[in-house]
Amino acid sequence: MLPKKVDDSPVFQLKVTLKGIRPPIWRRILVRGSTTLFRFHDIMQIVMGWEDEHLHEFVVGGTHYGVPDPDWGADVKNETRVKLGQIVAQPKDRFLYEYDFGDGWLHEILVEKVLPVEPDVHYPVCVKGKRACPPEDVGGEWGYAMFLEAIADPENPEHADMVEWGGEFDPEEFDLEAVNADLRRL
Repeated sequence: MLPKKVDDSPVFQLKVTLKGIRPPIWRRILVRGSTTLFRFHDIMQIVMGWEDEHLHEFVVGGTHYGVPDPDWGADVKNETRVKLGQIVAQPKDRFLYEYDFGDGWLHEILVEKVLPVEPDVHYPVCVKGKRACPPEDVGGEWGYAMFLEAIADPENPEHADMVEWGGEFDPEEFDLEAVNADLRRL
């Protein structure tokens, strides 16, 4: 029997900020360096509140990582073969995660700290965040601004339709416990 391989990768404290939105929507997460970008995509979906209904990619420098598709024609490296610790190493390193190429949601991911592993912590874990993620298919940052304007103003001609479409949406809501419960199920 082979001995169990020990994961000696560091923990990255990452700040994820959804670009183009004011006030900002952001999350602070702790993720092991051994996490593949494939798994990191799942983590991003959970911490941001997306529903994994669209394409995505990571952009590090000029290199794109995602799900290669010969019909797409782009030079995309396979995200299942790359670990977080291979693309970032130290504080202030940063990269992008794009979700939903139609709406174009760009997330800037900044390494804030490199930490040792704490034995009693289940990684990944979200330690803080602010504001709700926009609804899927809202139309990018401009569509989201129009959506927020419509749901906030009962006199807006789009109010009833947007409330019906968006449901009980509270742009200020962020449930840290629910996010971490979902991360533990990964």
